[in-house]
Amino acid sequence: MKTALRHLAIAAVLLALWQALILATGTPKYILPPPLAVLQKIVSARSQLAEHALVTLAEVGLGLISGTTLGILSALALQYSRLLRALLSPLLVSSQAIPVYALAPVLTLWFGFGMLPKILMTVLIIYFPITTAAYDGLRRTPQGYLDLARSMNSLPRNTLLRLRLPAALPAFASGLRVAVAIAPIGAVIGEWVGGSSGLGYLMTYANARTQTDLLFAALAVLVLITLTLYSATDRLLHRLIRWKAAG
Repeated sequence: MKTALRHLAIAAVLLALWQALILATGTPKYILPPPLAVLQKIVSARSQLAEHALVTLAEVGLGLISGTTLGILSALALQYSRLLRALLSPLLVSSQAIPVYALAPVLTLWFGFGMLPKILMTVLIIYFPITTAAYDGLRRTPQGYLDLARSMNSLPRNTLLRLRLPAALPAFASGLRVAVAIAPIGAVIGEWVGGSSGLGYLMTYANARTQTDLLFAALAVLVLITLTLYSATDRLLHRLIRWKAAG
């Protein structure tokens, strides 16, 4: 309850500063609409916003599931295979040198204007934090636990499931939180470049027609989706690693 009130207070302060900036500078509505105008547009265009929000949410959700699965599998490959570690490590580092935005037109050219390129953009943007966090967690399993498992002739599968994966959860949780926060960026970039639906497409549509209130309304919905996903993920992770907090 206290956290929700604190968030509401921060939002109220930001909205007040937004309104004060408009009043102080006399910024025209078509450049920066006041908060009340954006709220009115959210209400009047709620069906349109909901339709596009569902598309973006589906892209983000599928991208998160795919990217997280791929990241965990890659982390396991890095941990258990020297050959794959030698091949994947340079790719992981070099992938961060390529601007994600530059790949959006290429993915659209290859896979068309449907959901697939947006999902792939989301996967690309979260793959590095998920993989590196999971791999770091697997490597940081206390050596004493591993020695004890070895002395008891534990099978490699049991050591992975009962020692390494639980020990990797805190580090993986940090990577997943980052991934959830940035995942919508990949979907929206894909929609900007080559989309016919979604909040990113709606922003581009509104910007081209100088419907700034609709643009900000779509942005507000996107922020709400991101905050909701992050909050839900954070709560789930706290439940999964409650033992870590207790320790």
